[in-house]
Amino acid sequence: MTAGNFKSERKFGVVGGLGPLASADVFFKLVMSTPATSDAEHFDVVFEQHPFRSSGTGSEATTQRKLHIFDMINGFEKRGVTTVVLPCFLSHTFIDELKANSPLQIVDMVEAVRSHVRRKFPAVRRVGVLASDYTRGRRLFEKYFSASEFEVVHPRLRDNVDLVTEAVYGPDGVKSGNLRGRPVELLREACEDLIAQGVNIIVLGMTEIALVADEIGPLRVPMVDSNLAYAQYVVSGQYGSAETVFKVGVVGGVGPLATVDFIQKIVRSTPAKRDQDHIKLLVEQNPQIPDRTESLIGDGPDPTVSLYATCKRLEAGDADIIAIPCNTAHAFVERIQPYLNIPIVNMLTVTVRYLRETFPALRAVGVLATSGTVASRVYEKALELQGLHQVVPGPALQTRVMDAIYGKEGVKAGFTTGRCQDDIAAAVDGLIAQGVEVIILGCTELPLLLPHKEFVGANGTLVSLVDPTDVLARQCVTYATSAAELPHRNAAG
Repeated sequence: MTAGNFKSERKFGVVGGLGPLASADVFFKLVMSTPATSDAEHFDVVFEQHPFRSSGTGSEATTQRKLHIFDMINGFEKRGVTTVVLPCFLSHTFIDELKANSPLQIVDMVEAVRSHVRRKFPAVRRVGVLASDYTRGRRLFEKYFSASEFEVVHPRLRDNVDLVTEAVYGPDGVKSGNLRGRPVELLREACEDLIAQGVNIIVLGMTEIALVADEIGPLRVPMVDSNLAYAQYVVSGQYGSAETVFKVGVVGGVGPLATVDFIQKIVRSTPAKRDQDHIKLLVEQNPQIPDRTESLIGDGPDPTVSLYATCKRLEAGDADIIAIPCNTAHAFVERIQPYLNIPIVNMLTVTVRYLRETFPALRAVGVLATSGTVASRVYEKALELQGLHQVVPGPALQTRVMDAIYGKEGVKAGFTTGRCQDDIAAAVDGLIAQGVEVIILGCTELPLLLPHKEFVGANGTLVSLVDPTDVLARQCVTYATSAAELPHRNAAG
């Protein structure tokens, strides 16, 4: 990536206020580190300073800090920021939590310092760190430096006093704006103790210490200005893009029971050994989308805009693909797909592909679906593309299919036994009588009435039942778990 391209693609957001003086110092050094010869060549940077009011490092204060930073990052995202600059070592003790819950790149400050030390001082093995008692207790620097064969050394306590923490957080410390006198003396004493322990280099492990580095004076070993190293690392762009978790967006509410059934199938199809192995889902449960069948065969309102709006909300929520667990809704997919930037995984085409692969000798396929799906010919067209012929129930039995789905005692009304089962069983027998051996359950509620993969007709004939929502669920799992190349957004499925 060229420097020009890097600049055009990146917009930095600096989290200020954690402490205000140190944040401003990092911002200043970020600007100074930019290789620009004119104002126009500088990076696009948002510096947001919201002072963090809580003091201390207890669990409650840490939780408040986490939420404070997350809210700021969320605000950055809305302003088009791509890369977050977080100038606070304490906050890097929970950087993994922030990274896991934000799509933005959060540049790691400790990794920046480690990279600087390895590059500039390759022979160094014993590193002294001026860090707070909190980050030292969390072994923040050991986590990074020890993995790189560095030995991390901290100043020893003096009369049970942590010299570095006292110099920064004490009543007359650096955080209070005191950049001379006692804080500097305490930090110089801490540096001399590190040198006495045989360190080859000293790293500033608190951003405020950079403000008084010159006052500490010359030492017998080099001192790394971590704020400057961080700024230079941010500008260099020598870090990977943010790791994002694959997310499946689900158009829910078409219908509600079918949505729940689809999510259960995704969970069951996922090869997971713990909660965290499961797939990230974003479900937009929108039962107010107009009825698809009424629109196709009656004078019901057109659901196109509602479906599109729901898909756009999933797209805005960073979904990678969209699943619509509704067969009839696929009559409208071709209308909206060209206006989306992510693909809809077409349930019909993946189902027909599954049929061709599973039943290679198949020629005729029974389809149980709403009258709207049948009238739209979406399955008929998809089957024809694979050399298959659609067989549907006759008019009388199709009426019973509709009753099983939409009737007063139908599945959309919450029934899964009784008359609705009798109606759908009669329709299956009708298809068996027409000679079919495989039947597509072309309405997402039908698997609730026919939950098994096979059905024995009244005459003893066995037919295979194919559930498109199950095929769709397994296809979504495949995309999410294998990081396979996504289908083209205009040819999803």
